[in-house]
Parts: sequence; C-alpha cells; structure tokens
Amino acid sequence: MAESGPAWPGGRRFAFTIVDDTDCSTLANARPVYDLLQDLGFRTTKTVWPLAPWRPTFTGGATLADPDYLRWTLSLRDAGFEIASHGATDHSSERADTVRGLDTMREVYGADPRMHITHCSQQEGLYWGAARFSGAVARLYGLLRLVGRRSWRSSGHEPESPYYWGDICAARLKYVRGFGFDSICTSGADPFMPYHDPERPAVPYWFSASNARSIPSFLALLGEANQDRLEASGGACIVYTHFALGFMKGGALEPRFRALMERLALRPGWFVPASDLLDHLAGSPGRGGALLPAQHARLQRRFLFERVAGRDNHLGDVVLRARAALRRKLAPGGARQ
Repeated sequence: MAESGPAWPGGRRFAFTIVDDTDCSTLANARPVYDLLQDLGFRTTKTVWPLAPWRPTFTGGATLADPDYLRWTLSLRDAGFEIASHGATDHSSERADTVRGLDTMREVYGADPRMHITHCSQQEGLYWGAARFSGAVARLYGLLRLVGRRSWRSSGHEPESPYYWGDICAARLKYVRGFGFDSICTSGADPFMPYHDPERPAVPYWFSASNARSIPSFLALLGEANQDRLEASGGACIVYTHFALGFMKGGALEPRFRALMERLALRPGWFVPASDLLDHLAGSPGRGGALLPAQHARLQRRFLFERVAGRDNHLGDVVLRARAALRRKLAPGGARQ
C-alpha cells in the first residue's frame, strides 16, 4: 500500500537520495563512487570540510584546501550534486573558524550550503548527543554514551560557549540531520520531516535519515527486497553513509554495491539531492511545520529503541575507519591518496 504523501515529479513512484559523510574521503576512494552515481542518473548530497585542519584530526580525509579535491567537488556541483557542510574541518572549531569555513564555501560555490551534517565529536555540534532528546530519554541517552565512553558534549547551540554558532545556522543554513532509523522508507519512520523543533530553534529544519554508515549496512539496507518495499510504499529514502568506508575494494567498486545501484536506477524513482527532496516533501500534509512535543517523543523513542536493540551499531564503522587511517599512513604522501 502506497504511503500517503506528495506526488513525486514526473510521475515517479518513490524518491531516493544519499547523504555522503566526508569522513576519510579522498579522490581515490570517493571519485569512482560518484562516477557510477552520475552515470546511472543519481544526484545525491556530498558533505565537505572547507578548511585544512590545524590540530589533530578525528578521522582524516581531504578538504577544500587540496586544489585537486576542490576542483573535483566543483565538477560534482556543476553536474547537479549538492555540496553540504560537515563543519569547518576535521576537529572542533570555535565560532570564528566555523564562520570562516562557511564563508569559504560561499566563496567557492557561490552560495551558502543548504544542509549541515554534524561531525563526530565536534564540540560545535548543534543539539547533538543527549541534547537531541528531552526529559528522561535525554538522561538515559547520556548514560548510554558514558557507558560506551562517548562522553563528548556539543555546545554549538549554547550562546555562552566559544563554539556557539546557532544564530549563524539559523541565518545561513536550512536543513540539519537529526535522527537516524533502520527503515528503508525514511519518510515512514519520520512522518513529520522536514520539521522545525521549537525546543531546538537554532536549526531551521530537521530531517531524519536511514542508517547505512558503511558498506555492510548499505548493502543490507539497499537489498532487493528493501528496494521493492520502498517502491511499494511510495515514500522517500534518504540514506546516510560514508562512501570512504569500504565502497572501494582492491582498487575497484564493491561489486554488489554496483549491482544494487544499477538495479535501483532502473526503478521509477525520483533521484535528486537531499535538500531538493526535502523541499518537495515539505509540501505534503503534516510536514514542514513545527514539531509538537508528543511527535518529538515518538521519534526519540523509536531512535532509542533501535540503538538499545543494537541495530544502530558503530562497530563496523570503527573497524573500517581504522583501516582507512592505516592505509593513509602507509600511502606515499600520507593523507593525500
């Protein structure tokens, strides 16, 4: 049964896009993925870091300070892909550097990014960690992070913090990723997105994504049965992933990834960048408005259940990130590959 929602442009039966987190990304491990997507007719969203790091990094990866990487991202933009923000660089940045990063993106691409994806452990994160939640759920999530030794705290939304940039986000960006779910149909898991959360006002609009952080979870999410399920639902899928984490194997694209994307490209989907999809989705009934407390409680309960149930598992990502870091150290020239 089709999900009640907007009619997709051109008579398309569902919508699909990908948000690619730039952690560990280089020309060598990312460009072949985008070559395939472009050839198959997909247009998706890629995050970037505009500034070179000046302190130890969290994950590693190229930035717009690399002229070759910058030129490549411009070619993606010109081909119809969306370029989004992942923060100023690959570590925490205080307010002035966050603004400098956004100014750099405006200078390079001719406009501010429309979308922001919070980077792991960035102290300038907006309402991240336990701040995404309310009441007892916030306390429980904070406890779970302490047990998992993930106790960093975001303060980008707190005016007294040196990392504050909430007013900048409100003025210059539109969409920020919030919750992540396991369902192939993101618009079914989150029936309100994009939405404004009055309790977290620095973000103009929040959206959710379907979890597929690295190649194993991506292949599971985009399996044939799930593709058919998405089409039958008539809904939208926004996949959140890291193309640098396992999508290239032995210098070539992972074969099953290629096969699944070739299959999906033949389906009657609307394949556009994430911000374009969200703009369209905002016009459907019940979406694009202010989130009620009961609606937020529904989203956070589902998110926390999936996290506690172990389906939203970071272990595979940790292993793949460690392998990527080792390859960078062993490669000639270090981080540049």
